[in-house]
Amino acid sequence: MRLQTFYNARLNNQSVDYGIEAIASDEELATHIQEVLIWLKFLDPPVDGKFGPISSDALVEFQDVMKTSEPAVAEERGFLGLVTARLLIETPPSVVPKPEVDLTKNNLEARIIRYMLKMNYRVSVGPQRYNIVYVEGMDADGSLSSDAPNHFNDRRMVIEIPNQVPILRQNWEGTTEPGTAYTLNPMKGRAKEFGAARIAFGQYKAWKVGTHWGSGAEPHEALEQVSPVSVYRDKNKDFIRSGDFLDTGMFHINQHWGYDLPRNNIGMAGAGCLVGRTRQGHRDFMALIKQDKRYQLNKGYRFVTTIIPGDDLVRQFPA
Repeated sequence: MRLQTFYNARLNNQSVDYGIEAIASDEELATHIQEVLIWLKFLDPPVDGKFGPISSDALVEFQDVMKTSEPAVAEERGFLGLVTARLLIETPPSVVPKPEVDLTKNNLEARIIRYMLKMNYRVSVGPQRYNIVYVEGMDADGSLSSDAPNHFNDRRMVIEIPNQVPILRQNWEGTTEPGTAYTLNPMKGRAKEFGAARIAFGQYKAWKVGTHWGSGAEPHEALEQVSPVSVYRDKNKDFIRSGDFLDTGMFHINQHWGYDLPRNNIGMAGAGCLVGRTRQGHRDFMALIKQDKRYQLNKGYRFVTTIIPGDDLVRQFPA
């Protein structure tokens, strides 16, 4: 049955609330719920009509978010009832409430989450639901760096919000920009024609656990780009985005390590990827994000990553 059919039957007391097993036994209903959860960005495609742990976790996450505007849905957590069915039918993406987060502190992680919420970026809330964030032009303490070209002067961070309070789990040196080598001598393909890639600020659900091959000399586990992202093409080789051509597509913008290169020389480690400077820091990064509950349920989970300009963050939410 479709959601509307379930809702009408439940409204007229011709049906009972459905647990996960009952949803899974009705392929049409399971398919419809999956379609809605994908539309609302609580579930990754594709639709398969099999309502297992990944789909049920997405349904619970939807209920947890919606309880801020519809408290009664909390009573149906983990199963399909009248309120949940109505919300799935009626809720467009534009009115999905922002998650409940305690932002009374003014530490770096709280300021980042405030910024993300203001920009209407997705914020993951709950134990082992990690927010991967890169802040360009920032030092570890949240002050602005020089943001000089060819330096590891950006931050790679992982923020968890287990009990409504943001916690900065890790904060590593990194870069969101290509170094001098690949800016002045772009790689083949579109980079050669249009210039080196510099990722556009924003949020992308575009990476899976995979392998970064690089030159092939030192392949290692990394977050591998599997969905399109937007980049600015530095054709004039001036190391800034202003006036550059915006290009969207699959460009091997992976999240990998920087081979322990010195802080003041990205060298050949960065051609536009999101790079953590050290090997060990990157190993720690991968070990942490692989504890994400969503990855544990689905090894093909696509990770969301947010890239923020440090100067705008500090301007809007000063320390």
